[in-house]
Amino acid sequence: MTSLLPPNRTSFEAALEVPQERVDAIPTPLASLWNPDTVPSALLPWLAWSLSLESWQSYWSDTVKRNRVRQAITIARHRGTAGAVKAAVEAFGGYVSIREWWETTPKGTPHTFALLLTLSGADGNVATAEYVDDVIEAVRQAKPLRSHFTFTQGINATGSVGVIAAARPLAYAHLQFDGAS
Repeated sequence: MTSLLPPNRTSFEAALEVPQERVDAIPTPLASLWNPDTVPSALLPWLAWSLSLESWQSYWSDTVKRNRVRQAITIARHRGTAGAVKAAVEAFGGYVSIREWWETTPKGTPHTFALLLTLSGADGNVATAEYVDDVIEAVRQAKPLRSHFTFTQGINATGSVGVIAAARPLAYAHLQFDGAS
């Protein structure tokens, strides 16, 4: 490291510069510390705090925590829009259908909307009442301040249809015809 001190530096100033050289030799992976995909799990709460996430729970899965941090800037930029509400719910691994007051027949009360929220419960987060409350709180923070909403929780069920087939042995008779009769 080159010295920034002038040639007429004092011995005290030169001694103060030595620890700085040692600190500069420590590798600091700043790019990976600001990336929600590469930051160590133990540092995720600090990254969330630095991005001004207003809610954070320790029981959330690592995937949800990383999604929340990943969506923080998008939600902040679009706060007060339906897009911000959708991004907030999607960060929790859920799906939302938004129906605003002017989309209903007859038209509803101005500045209201209805949410149909479906949480998949993936990534180890079961859609408990506490988890749903966390999602609703994220919606409250992302929605327009003047708007009010009603909430309906949907169910995401998956199933499969099994096909059972039995093979029956069939006998085919091969008949050969001569052209002569």
